[in-house]
Amino acid sequence: MSNFNRQKIVDSVPQTGFFGHPKGLFTLFFTEFWERFSYYGMRAILVYYMYYEVSKGGLGLDENLALSIMSIYGSLVYMSGVIGGWMADRLFGTSKAVFYGGILIMLGHLVLAVPGSIAMFFVSMVLIVLGTGLLKPNVSTIVGEMYSEKDERRDAGFTIFYMGINMGAFLAPLIVGSVMNYSFHLGFGIAAVGMFLGLVMFVVTKKTNLGLAGTTIPNPLSKDEKKKTYTFIGLGLAGLVALSAILIPMGLLTFSSFINIVTILGILIPTIYFVVMYRSPKTTAVERSRIIAYIPLFIASVMFWSIQEQGSTILASYADKRTQLDIAGIHISPAWFQSLNPLFIIVFAPVFAWMWVKLGRRQPTVPQKFSLALLFAGSSENSGVNERHQISSLKKVPEINLLVPFLLLFKIIQLINKLFRSFSISFSKIL
Repeated sequence: MSNFNRQKIVDSVPQTGFFGHPKGLFTLFFTEFWERFSYYGMRAILVYYMYYEVSKGGLGLDENLALSIMSIYGSLVYMSGVIGGWMADRLFGTSKAVFYGGILIMLGHLVLAVPGSIAMFFVSMVLIVLGTGLLKPNVSTIVGEMYSEKDERRDAGFTIFYMGINMGAFLAPLIVGSVMNYSFHLGFGIAAVGMFLGLVMFVVTKKTNLGLAGTTIPNPLSKDEKKKTYTFIGLGLAGLVALSAILIPMGLLTFSSFINIVTILGILIPTIYFVVMYRSPKTTAVERSRIIAYIPLFIASVMFWSIQEQGSTILASYADKRTQLDIAGIHISPAWFQSLNPLFIIVFAPVFAWMWVKLGRRQPTVPQKFSLALLFAGSSENSGVNERHQISSLKKVPEINLLVPFLLLFKIIQLINKLFRSFSISFSKIL
């Protein structure tokens, strides 16, 4: 995007109206608040839904299999961002990508809300994966478009935006987790309502608050290119369906083999993506240098998410199986522990937002913030391993206060990591 077009977009957005930030931040703040409410509400109970017995309303899957599915699901959610980003850049722009993604996510939650078979469960997962891939990366892009590159409010704006994400992520496990013992499907229905509210917020306020942000297509396909692309996508999907129909009955495509395939794709897709961007004739010399500079940050991000995603798998199972959840006559849902991480971010995000504005040009650079993030991420994993080792001999933690310090320490260090890491978005979006 040329500097002229970028400034034209910035000028179209009311630059005040939400805590001293562009008015459009209000729209995106609450859109993402409800989207994350739906996502983290569903995620907080999803692994329990998979391995709880059918008599308890679950699917009755093996616990190890459920944890594996949860891990692969998390991987696919973030891998789909590559597809969502490409479609926004080449087909219909980020604003439409956010809207279409929200529709798919809501439909996925609605499918989960209706009691059905394991087949319908996987249909819902596909819808949510595709929807999140469209919405999640592109809503952050729109945030970046509202600020000029030299605007010192930019990082603080991302901090406020990130706080909205975590407000939704904090409330959702508490609300959805409270109803999981009554009905998992009710919890998924609540998540669907959350996404619906997010869509309403986005559609109603985007015209007045966002201006031209999200409406431009940075690198649109020509008519001939669109025809070739749609043909390729159609043939590719047909081929995948046919191949699956052959391999699954033969026993060659199993959960184990699918996990291996996703692992390989997790390496191949970003590698191909970086190579294509770097070799593209439309990429300028400055942009090539930024691509090279971003690769170490990308690898660092991989390390972070490998730790972060343990919260919905290993730690979720730990909270359910190894923790005394009844204290003083009160039963604590294991899903509630998913609210710890966003809770601390909500508490400290305003402090960091104030600090970046106060420091102005003296604030750390993005690479410096990333370096600090890696330090904290490594410390969180080391602390978690040591704590788990100390209590591994216990059949069940006798009092909940033995688990809380472990989770608090794990989450506090991760929140600092995520607060530093969140500001890399503004760097990555100019690639």
